[in-house]
Amino acid sequence: MNEKITIIEGPPPTFEAVHDGWALGLNESPILAEVALTRLRTYNGPALVERCYRAWHNSQPILLEFRSPEGLEQKAPIVAARAVDVDEGQLLFLWVRLEDENLEVEFGYDDDDEDLDMPGTQS
Repeated sequence: MNEKITIIEGPPPTFEAVHDGWALGLNESPILAEVALTRLRTYNGPALVERCYRAWHNSQPILLEFRSPEGLEQKAPIVAARAVDVDEGQLLFLWVRLEDENLEVEFGYDDDDEDLDMPGTQS
């Protein structure tokens, strides 16, 4: 049975795409996914982080379980966790792997810098 952290009340979590170099290394998988960050208020942040560390130490996955805006049960693998004390209480930062069969990845570059002299081109 997989370990999990369940959001039992409040709105669905919001996720931000992560583009930090260290976090991109967490996404090594044969499944197309994106690493995203969510911030959750909690009363026991250090205990939840410890639960993640124990699962990873035992080579077990740990999942974030939550309801989508449509009310459907969703799960996302947690790949990193951190608890922080703030004035309002504790925040739990969870980095998760959002897997989606409809996720699209685009490769390319911006060519807005047309005034740059590139070798082999003429201005």
